[in-house]
Amino acid sequence: MGGRLFGTDGVRGIANVEPMTSETALRLGRALAHVSKRSPHRHKILIGKDTRLSGYMLETAMASGICSMGVDVLLVGPLPTPGIAFLTRTLRADAGVVISASHNPFQDNGIKFFSRTGFKLPDEIEAEIERLVLSDSIDALRPTATAIGKAFRIDDAVGRYNVFVKNTFPRHLTLDGFKVVIDCGQGAAYRVAPEVLEELGARIIAQGVDPDGENINQDCGALYPELLQETVRRTRANLGIALDGDADRAIFVDEKGEVVDGDEVMAMCATALDERGELRERTLVATVMSNLGLHLAMRARGVCQRLACSSRFRRPVSGRSTTGSWKTTLETLRAPSGSVATSWPARRAEPLVGITVVVSIPIVVDLPAPFGPSRANTSPGSTVKETPRTASTPPGYVFVRWSTSIIVPPVTSRSFGSST
Repeated sequence: MGGRLFGTDGVRGIANVEPMTSETALRLGRALAHVSKRSPHRHKILIGKDTRLSGYMLETAMASGICSMGVDVLLVGPLPTPGIAFLTRTLRADAGVVISASHNPFQDNGIKFFSRTGFKLPDEIEAEIERLVLSDSIDALRPTATAIGKAFRIDDAVGRYNVFVKNTFPRHLTLDGFKVVIDCGQGAAYRVAPEVLEELGARIIAQGVDPDGENINQDCGALYPELLQETVRRTRANLGIALDGDADRAIFVDEKGEVVDGDEVMAMCATALDERGELRERTLVATVMSNLGLHLAMRARGVCQRLACSSRFRRPVSGRSTTGSWKTTLETLRAPSGSVATSWPARRAEPLVGITVVVSIPIVVDLPAPFGPSRANTSPGSTVKETPRTASTPPGYVFVRWSTSIIVPPVTSRSFGSST
């Protein structure tokens, strides 16, 4: 095992090939336990994973390494990456571990760490962990007897995260009469995502919810939205949502089966939150991958958009947005595929929370025109079309679709409406 372990998002590779072996996972666990000890009290580290077959091997090895350093382990099983960050913080663990390779095929896997606050570890801490793994400096540290760590399974982990996500949805609203297709990509959100939407009142059509350890991201989920698009059209659903393997990114499909561009989703969320007075400091944080249309749209609404110019998107964006004047309640991570993750009001990319924001938009507001003028003040180059109400339209919904031709390529902001 040589060279650098940590890449842009933790340690990744083919499972059971260095560095994704049980031996290296054990050493990573020991190193993480060592750097997480800050006082004489009993320490604990939380471990979660996605649905990959190799997750069992790596989870066991990590837990063994952590316990061998006298630190307890909390096992939460398959759970979205943002949920693991949330539970790390709320269960007051000293650190969190995610075993997942996100959108990669099942034969790959990865390990990434969170601090006790639910944020990714700083670069200097990762560097220290790497130094400890590649050296023998802590090999002699061997607690014995009652000082050895214990492992505990947290049986209500999914329920805890479920409650957190539901509490981000406005309490006076319901999704009764709203038909949603959700594709969980045979990944970590296969239980919690359909549960949340169903308990909010939506009629759910779930797919990608039968993981077998090998089918994660296989022709489904955020990487392959074609099946979702077809299902939305065939079932005449109001909305389609696709998640990737660890559910830290989401793709939205409208009632016509069309994929909604990530910048459109950001514009809709920022506009809705701004209208409700919930966009802190009226700020939207974006990366260099955002379209010019998003910048112009937010400027027209008076929303101050901050740009995180970095090739390592997730840590710089989330880190800057929570320090100094960059405190925000909406953050975007836009991958080349057009995927979007939001972190409002969570500590990192949080698509399930973003979903509750998106689905509340057509209920809460007669959607303003973030890419164009208001309904009362249309101008050349801008159009507005209201979808006619039908018997199948849920009560209280106002479906408005705005578009403007001032941006190249054209950018549209839309609400999710009736397909009839």
